[in-house]
Amino acid sequence: MSSQENPRRTFAIISHPDAGKTTLTEKLLLQGGAIHLAGEVKARGQARRARSDWMKIEQQRGISVTSSVMTFEKEFIGEDGPETITFNLLDTPGHEDFSEDTYRTLTAVDSAIMVIDAAKGIEPQTRKLFEVCRLRSVPIITFVNKVDREGRDPFETLDEVADMLALDVSPQMWPIGMGGLFEGILDFRTGEVARPEGGSKEYLGKRDTDPAIPENFEEEYQLAQAGYPEFDLEAYRNGDLTPVYFGSALKNFGVEELIDAIARYAPPPRPQPAGEEQISPDRDEVTGFIFKVQANMDPMHRDRIAFMRQVSGTFKRGMKLTPSGLGKPIAVHSPILFFAQDREIADTAHPGDIIGIPNHGTLRVGDTLSEKNQVRFTGLPNFAPEILRRVQLKDPTKTKQLRKALDDLSEEGVIQVFYPVIGGSSIVGVVGQLQLEVLVSRLAAEYKVEAGLEASPFATARWLKGPQEKIDEFERFNQGNLAHDRDGDTVFMAKSPWDVGYQQEKNPEITFSATKER
Repeated sequence: MSSQENPRRTFAIISHPDAGKTTLTEKLLLQGGAIHLAGEVKARGQARRARSDWMKIEQQRGISVTSSVMTFEKEFIGEDGPETITFNLLDTPGHEDFSEDTYRTLTAVDSAIMVIDAAKGIEPQTRKLFEVCRLRSVPIITFVNKVDREGRDPFETLDEVADMLALDVSPQMWPIGMGGLFEGILDFRTGEVARPEGGSKEYLGKRDTDPAIPENFEEEYQLAQAGYPEFDLEAYRNGDLTPVYFGSALKNFGVEELIDAIARYAPPPRPQPAGEEQISPDRDEVTGFIFKVQANMDPMHRDRIAFMRQVSGTFKRGMKLTPSGLGKPIAVHSPILFFAQDREIADTAHPGDIIGIPNHGTLRVGDTLSEKNQVRFTGLPNFAPEILRRVQLKDPTKTKQLRKALDDLSEEGVIQVFYPVIGGSSIVGVVGQLQLEVLVSRLAAEYKVEAGLEASPFATARWLKGPQEKIDEFERFNQGNLAHDRDGDTVFMAKSPWDVGYQQEKNPEITFSATKER
C-alpha cells in the first residue's frame, strides 16, 4: 500500500441482531481514538448506549435503527513507511426490519466486515445483507465474535461460510480453546498469541512472541492453516474470498488485527456505476450521490442532513454542485464530517469520504451531485413495501403537519408514501414492522403529530415497467388498484402476492417490479 494510493477505507459492518456489531463498532472507534469512553448496551444497568445509536427508539429497545457514519484516523507502517489512513465506518441497522436503509448504505461502501456469533453461525439477516454485498461485488472480511464463550467448532463455522455463501474462506487467526478453555488467539501472520489477563480475562496488550502452544491444539491450527486457501488479495477484492478473523469485541480480542486488515487489504475508493459508465475516483470533476437523508439529528435544531458519498474529485467548501433532481446548482457552504457523534465543518473532502450537506428538502436519496450535471449514478434501490398502512390522525386539524412529516420521512427513506388514483387517504409502505414504530415515534417527538395506523386493503406494491401503451391500457382497467409514488411513478397496489402473479400472467409485456432504482 503506497502513499500514492488513496489513504481512505470506507466500510460497513453487517450482522444479525445481537452478534456484537454495536460493541465492535465502539471498539474500532476506541482503537482509532474517535471516542475515549467505552459505552455498553443498555441492558447493563446504568451503562450508556454506544455512540453510534442516538435515536430515542434505539435507546429504548437497544437496537440500531438508523445508519450513521463515523470517521477516524490511525497511523500504520506501510511499505513506504508510516502513513495515516482515514477510516469511514458506516454503521448499519442490524435489525431485520431495517433492511431498506441498510441496503442503501451498502451502496456507499467499498468493503464490509461480516460479524458472526461463534455460537450461532450464519443467521438469516447476515445472509440477506451478504447477498446485497454480492450484488455489488463488495469485498468482505469475516469476524467470528464471542470466541471467549462456549461456541461451535471453528471448523464448522468456516465450512458453513464456505458452503452457505459460496465463498472461499482463509483463516488468518485461530482461537486457542473456547469458552472456559479459552487461552488466547494465535495470529497466523505474526505467529504471536494474544493472551487474556485479569479476572475478566480481557486482552490488555499481552502478546507471546514465542508462544508455547498446547499439544492438543497444535494439530488443529496446522490443519486450519493447511486445509484452507491462502489469502489472495485479488480474490478478496473481487468478492470471491473472505479472510476470517476470530475474536471477542467485548474483551478486545481481534480488534487490532481487524483494523490492520482493513488498512492492509480493503480497497481504497472504487469506481461507481453511472449507467454504462464507471466513474473513477481519479476523475477531476467532483461527483457524488446521496444515499441517506436524516432529519432532526440535533433535536435543538430542525436540521436536515443529506449524506453524500463522494466518488471523484477534490471537494472544497463553498463549491457549487448541481443535484440531478433539481437541475440548478447549489452552493455547499457548511459541509459536515462526522467523528462519532461529533461533527466538524469540512474544508475539503476526497473520494471515499462521506460528507453531510445541510439542506431544507432540496436533496433526496438517490440524487447525484456533480459540477457539470452530466453524470447519473445508478443502483440505489427502493424496495417494494411488505407492510402497507393508512395513517389515522388523532387531531384532524393537523393534516398539513402530517403531510409535511410524511414527505420528510419518505425523503429520508424511512417510509414510502403512495397516493391512490381514486380517492382514499395516502398509504404508508414499509419493509419491516419496526419502521412503523419509528414512524409513530418520530411523528410525535419531532412533528408533534399524534397518529395511529390502521389496516390497508393492500398487501404489497409493484412498480410498472414496459411499453407505455400497454401500461396505459392496464391503467384503464385497474384504476381502483393504482397509486402514484412521490415521484409520480405508477404503482400497482396488490391485495396479495397471488394478485401480483395473476396480473403478471395476464399482462406478460408489463414487468411488476419489486424494486425501483433511482
